[in-house]
Amino acid sequence: MNLFNLKGQVAIITGSSRGIGKAIAERMAEHGAKVVISSRKAPACQEVVDAINARHGANIAISVPANISSKAELENLVAVAKREFGKVDILVCNAASNPYYGPQANIADDQFRKILDNNIVANHWLISYVVPEMIARRAGSIIIVSSIGGLKGSPVIGAYGISKAADMQLARNLAVEYGPHNIRVNCIAPGLVKTDFARALWEDEANLAKRVSTTPLRRIGEPDEIAGAAVFLASQAGSFMTGQSLVIDGGVTIS
Repeated sequence: MNLFNLKGQVAIITGSSRGIGKAIAERMAEHGAKVVISSRKAPACQEVVDAINARHGANIAISVPANISSKAELENLVAVAKREFGKVDILVCNAASNPYYGPQANIADDQFRKILDNNIVANHWLISYVVPEMIARRAGSIIIVSSIGGLKGSPVIGAYGISKAADMQLARNLAVEYGPHNIRVNCIAPGLVKTDFARALWEDEANLAKRVSTTPLRRIGEPDEIAGAAVFLASQAGSFMTGQSLVIDGGVTIS
């Protein structure tokens, strides 16, 4: 048996119209999963769906746009996925927000709340919608895309790092809670990856040069270099791994 085979599995991936989420959706589909593409903008979602279906066959992917700040839209996302594909085996909480760069002392209350709500509370909502069915089947894999920002202090993305550290603890708590039901909950913690979301960090030439100089691999990551970890965590290959945060950062946190 191929340990990474996802045939017959259904995955919801938020923030999957671009970047890391898109790469995860494409690789999960490549390994046999049916995938639900979701982000705020319907045309962007549909573009990804069309590309995946053209490559892997009709009805492999569907689009269900949703804003992670809306509890009702997230509930609908799960409901439509179940209606169209019958179940949800894998949830990838990838979508996140970071509306502020700078010292923690200067962040506005609404900016801080948006980061915490979208990066932590929204994940809690989504997980609560998929878990009952997973418990009934005694099977499921939940993956939260966190960040090495949750492992380090920062004078620039401190609030974001706080939210990502909380995601790691959310995974640990839920791994303990749902482990007896054979449901695994893990995080992926990427370093700096070349995505639109992180553009403010890697487009700054001075910041990029500094980062690269202290990264053992001497470069930043690409979205597809994160996707394999998600396939691992969702598949039989990761069946004994839960409550962990898998760091993929080119060696930044060891240097």
